[in-house]
Amino acid sequence: MTYRLIKSILFAIVITFAFTAAAQDVRLPKDSLPANDQDFVYDNFVVSALDSLANLKFFENTANIRNSSLQNKYNFLPNFVPTYSDSVYYTRIEHLNTNSPMDLVYNKYVRDFINLYAVKKRDLTSRVLGLTQVYFPMIEQDLDMYDIPQEMKYLAIVESALNANARSRAGASGLWQFMLGTGKMYDLNVSSYVDDRLDPYKATGAACRHFNDLYRTYHDWLLVLAAYNSGAGNVNKAIRRSGGKMNFWEIRNYLPRETRDYVPAFIAVNYVMNYATEHNLFPTMPNIQSYEIDTVAVKYALTFAQISEKLKISADDLMFLNPSFRKGFIPSTREKTYFIRLPKKSVADFINNETALYAYSPTKGYDAAQFQNFIVQHGYDDPSSDLQRSTYKVRQGESLSVIARKFHCTTSDIKEWNRLKRSKVVTGQRLTIYTAKKHKKITNTTEVVQVQNVDTNAIQENQLATLTKYHVVQKGEYLGKIGGKYNISLDNLKKWNHLNSGTVHVGQKLIVSQPYLASAENNTEVAASENNNQTPFKKPRQAKDTIKYVYYTIQSGDTLWKIAQKYDGVSVSEIKKLNNITNDKSLKVGQKIKVAVAG
Repeated sequence: MTYRLIKSILFAIVITFAFTAAAQDVRLPKDSLPANDQDFVYDNFVVSALDSLANLKFFENTANIRNSSLQNKYNFLPNFVPTYSDSVYYTRIEHLNTNSPMDLVYNKYVRDFINLYAVKKRDLTSRVLGLTQVYFPMIEQDLDMYDIPQEMKYLAIVESALNANARSRAGASGLWQFMLGTGKMYDLNVSSYVDDRLDPYKATGAACRHFNDLYRTYHDWLLVLAAYNSGAGNVNKAIRRSGGKMNFWEIRNYLPRETRDYVPAFIAVNYVMNYATEHNLFPTMPNIQSYEIDTVAVKYALTFAQISEKLKISADDLMFLNPSFRKGFIPSTREKTYFIRLPKKSVADFINNETALYAYSPTKGYDAAQFQNFIVQHGYDDPSSDLQRSTYKVRQGESLSVIARKFHCTTSDIKEWNRLKRSKVVTGQRLTIYTAKKHKKITNTTEVVQVQNVDTNAIQENQLATLTKYHVVQKGEYLGKIGGKYNISLDNLKKWNHLNSGTVHVGQKLIVSQPYLASAENNTEVAASENNNQTPFKKPRQAKDTIKYVYYTIQSGDTLWKIAQKYDGVSVSEIKKLNNITNDKSLKVGQKIKVAVAG
C-alpha cells in the first residue's frame, strides 16, 4: 500500500469522524428539519424570502446579466449543477471558519440549506448574487463602522433575500425584517406614508446597533443571531433550560423551530456566497448598481407617478430604489424634507425640472382621497414660496412648444397648469405659467447681501456664521454615510467641499450646510439650508405693509390652495386663520371667505 493511498484513507477517516461528531453534537426534534432533501418543508422562512424575488421587476432587463464565461474558471456547462461530498463541504467551511470570529461549522442541517440555495433555488440565488452589488457596499461600510464581523452582511440574505420590500406574515419588514416595536427602539419610524424599516440605509444602521446591543449581552455571535431572530427572551429561556449552556448548538433543542434553522441557514449562505463559482452560480444583475445611484432632496410633496412621467423612470424602479414610501407618495413639507434615490443619470433632470414637478397636481396618478388629510393639514401652499405664478399672453406665430422653451418647461406642463386638452393656442390667449423664483446666495457668511427692502441691520453676522455647519470625519465614515446623517446629496457634499472624488480622511473638516438669502415679491425671505435644497423660512410682513381685505365667493372645485394661488403673497394658513376654517372639505359653493392682500 503506497504512502499516498494510506494518507487518503486516513484523511477520509478523519473527515468522516469530524462530520459525524458535528452532527451528533446536536440532537434535534424530528420535526425541526427533514432527514432528506426530498422532504424539505417549502413554507420555511428562507424559502419564502427567496420566492419573494421571483416577481421582482427590477430584474426584467436581461441584458444586464453578467457574462458568466468571464468567471467560469471550471468550464462548467451552462445548466450543470455541481454537488460535492461532505468532506469537501467540511473543508471549505473550516477554511471560512479559520478566517472568521464567528463559529462556522458544518453538519447535516447546514448541508440541507446549502442544497436549498445551491441546487433547489439556484435561479433565485443568482438574483441574490446580483442584489449584493446594490446593497453590500453600503452594508459593509456600516458593519466596519460599528466594528461588527463582515460575515453579518449575509444575515440580510437569510432574512429577506436582499429584497428591501420583503414583508413577513408576522409583520416584519425590510432588508433586516424589523418588527414594528423593535424598529421604534432604534428610531425606525412608521407612518401612513413612510416606513423607515423599508429604507435600506436607515434599517442597516439600526440593525448594526441592535447587533452590538445583543453582543454585549451574550458575547457570542451565533447567540446574537438566535436572539435577533426569536428575541432575547426565548434565548434566555433556552439557556436556562439547557442548564446554563452558552453555546447555540447546545441550546438549539430548546429554541423555537424557526430559530433552530436560522443559524444553519446563515452558515450555508456564508458558504454559498463564497463558493458560488464552484457551484456554477453567477449573478443575475439588476437594472442598476450602487455606484449608479444618487440622492436628491424633495422639498414639497410629490408622487412617484409625477416623477415617473416627467423623468421617464419606471414606477417600479422608483419603488425599488425608495421602498420606504409606502403609497408612492413623498410627504415633504416646510418642516420635513425627504430624500429620494434616483439613477444618477436622472438627478440633473430632476433638479432642472423641479418647478414643473411641484406645479403638477399634487396627487397626480393617485386617488386624491388617500392624501386628503395631508393636503388639508398642510394647505398645499408650500410650493408658492419657491414658484412664481404669472400670466403670459400668446403672441402671433407662437406655439405651445415655443412658449415651453421660453419658460424652461414642457408643453405637458403648460397644458396641465391651464387644463388644456389640446396643444393648440391662439394669439392673445392668456396662459398661467409657473417659474422658479431666483435666490441670491451668500458666498461669504460674514457679508450680508442687500436684497430689496431687507433690514440688514436686523441680521447679525454671528447668526449668519452659525448657518454654516461643519462635520469632522470620524473613523469608518464615508461621504454616503455623512450625507445620510445630514440629509445631503453626494453631489452637494463634493461641490461644497471642492472634492474631486468620494474619498475622505479621518479628521477632515467638511461643510455640511449652505446658507443663502432669498427675495420674493411681497415678502423677503432669509433662509438657511443644510443642502441648498431645504425650504426657506419667511420673514414676517413688515408693519408698514398696507393690508386690505377682499371677499371671495367659493366656486365649484375650489380648494384653499387654489384660492390662495389667485392672490400674491397669500397662504392657505392665513386664509384658514382669518376665516376660522379647520377643514378644507367644509367649503361650500357660494360661501364667501375673507382674504387679506397687500394694498
